[in-house]
Amino acid sequence: MKRNILNIEDIKLKILSLKGEEVEMKYNRGRKKFDTISGTIKDVYPSVFTVSVNGQSQVQTFSYYDVLCGNVIIL
Repeated sequence: MKRNILNIEDIKLKILSLKGEEVEMKYNRGRKKFDTISGTIKDVYPSVFTVSVNGQSQVQTFSYYDVLCGNVIIL
């Protein structure tokens, strides 16, 4: 079985290509608890990216490392 191994640069490029688009994300809150949010990828920075959550006036910030480790999953 061959695994698809991504690195930080691949993840940054993937998220940059999704900028401005509607995404659904699942993220780890700790103690095996996951939350799911829907939102738009608002900004992409060198170390983090921000997601504007639909239905709320809040912005969540995530790091690319979180995506690499599986703590954040873009569905």
